[in-house]
Amino acid sequence: MTTTIEAAAVEVGAPAPNFSLALDDGRTVNLADLKGKAVVLYFYPKDDTSGCTSEAKAFSELKAEFDAAGAVIIGVSKDSIASHQKFRAKYDLTVELGADPELETIQAYGVWVEKNMYGRKYMGIERATFLIDSEGVVRQVWRKVKVNGHATAVLKAVKALG
Repeated sequence: MTTTIEAAAVEVGAPAPNFSLALDDGRTVNLADLKGKAVVLYFYPKDDTSGCTSEAKAFSELKAEFDAAGAVIIGVSKDSIASHQKFRAKYDLTVELGADPELETIQAYGVWVEKNMYGRKYMGIERATFLIDSEGVVRQVWRKVKVNGHATAVLKAVKALG
C-alpha cells in the first residue's frame, strides 16, 4: 500500500524549509550554512535516467555563470551517496548532489507525490526547483519541470535577484 504524505506547499515569499543533506563529496550542507548566497535546490527522480541526466548536465554547463551570480546549485534525489558519485563521474557533473534517502528534505519541500505511469500509481519525486534568496526566502518555484531550457530560466531568475 502506498502512503500519501501531505506536506505544506512551499510558497513564494515564505522562509525556505531548513535542510541538512549529505553531499556526494562527503560534506554535509545545511540551508543556514548558505546564508548570504542564493540557493538553487532542484529535485529530480533518479540518477542516470535520461531526463535527470539532461537536467544535471544543463545545470553543470551553466555552473560558472551561477557561481558568478553568487548562487549554489544542489540537485536532490533519494539516491545514495554512492549512486551520486557514479552519476557525477559518468557525466562529469559539476553541480553538488544531495542524498535524501529518508525523504526528509523531499517531503519538507512537498515534492514526494503520487505519480501515475501506464495506469499504475506510485509515490515518487516530482521534478521541481526552488530558488532561495540570500536571506533564506523562497523567491521562485518551478513545479513539474520540463528539462529543456529550464537551467537557463533558473539562471535568469538568479540574475534578477541582483
